[in-house]
Amino acid sequence: MKQQAGSLAGWAIDAAYGILKPLLFRLDAENAHELLAAQIERWQSTPPFLRALRAVCGGPERGTEVLGLHFRNPLGIAAGFDKNGRMIAFLAELGFGFVEVGTVTLRPQPGNPRPRMFRFPEAGALVNRLGFNNEGAAALVRRVESYKAGSADPVPVFVNIGKNATVPIEEASSDYLACYEVVGPVADAIVVNVSSPNTASLRDLQTAAHLTKILDVLRSARSRRGFNHPIILKIAPDLTDEQLAAIVEVSLSAADAITATNTTIDRTSLPEASGLQGGLSGRPLRERATGMMRRLRQLAGPDYPLIGVGGIFDAADARERIAAGANLIEAYTGFIYQGPMFASRIVDGLEPKRPHMKKERDYA
Repeated sequence: MKQQAGSLAGWAIDAAYGILKPLLFRLDAENAHELLAAQIERWQSTPPFLRALRAVCGGPERGTEVLGLHFRNPLGIAAGFDKNGRMIAFLAELGFGFVEVGTVTLRPQPGNPRPRMFRFPEAGALVNRLGFNNEGAAALVRRVESYKAGSADPVPVFVNIGKNATVPIEEASSDYLACYEVVGPVADAIVVNVSSPNTASLRDLQTAAHLTKILDVLRSARSRRGFNHPIILKIAPDLTDEQLAAIVEVSLSAADAITATNTTIDRTSLPEASGLQGGLSGRPLRERATGMMRRLRQLAGPDYPLIGVGGIFDAADARERIAAGANLIEAYTGFIYQGPMFASRIVDGLEPKRPHMKKERDYA
């Protein structure tokens, strides 16, 4: 009876989103997102609402241990959806096993000029050129602290960090370090974003020399501050095999995991977006991101933690990415198109048990 009631409630949520989505999609994509974020922030301040949300949308347990952390399930919400940590409790009760907030920079910045986010519904795609618009590291920390203090069972919170647009590439490591010093105390994991296509020259940081410098200063700060969280590198899907091999070589000694991938600047899979600057996400990215995951697993070996993101829309996509080598997976665009029951459906379609990583690691 309880299962039937849950199914009916899920059906009702799907029906409601089916009515709401066409109305939201008449709005500019970023305006629609901000409108919903403001409402979600209000709703999640009510404990009964969160309990009801978890009862209907929380999905089954698919517990897994990766990077020394316990996850209810291996599906997280990718960075970009909740840049400022405004919706963490809501996303956790929707059934995501972890929440990645950001990208956040040390100082607040407005990002690129609007319009800067574009939908392609028939292709299941988005193009964004947001440019790390966010309220700054200090504001994010307050919200993560509030979530953890108010939740009896918080999910891991990953904090994705980037550099401010005004900081020259030569000073990038210092800027990443300054941001890390602020957000480090509240992060269950740090994700280093050197792969967004929407900040000038940022992808130039994906060379071995730049990566080694950035990761070394962050690891030194982690040790000095006594933090015990993993540091993860997020990479672009547009790398050559030679570039990817060089990044893996650095990562194996200087990072604790790799997230693959960020958005792509290639338009081969979506010619109708060829005139738009920015990063492409969603279904057109799936094949490329899956192929990169397979190659990463070959290069990194069987035990190195990998996180797969890009074009995951259903349980079959999730299983494919895990089979390609991912220990954890993330989604963003699929969630926007499919609505509140998205995470529950994907997790329900995963294997009941996920393999544990072979080694527990101390990141202090």
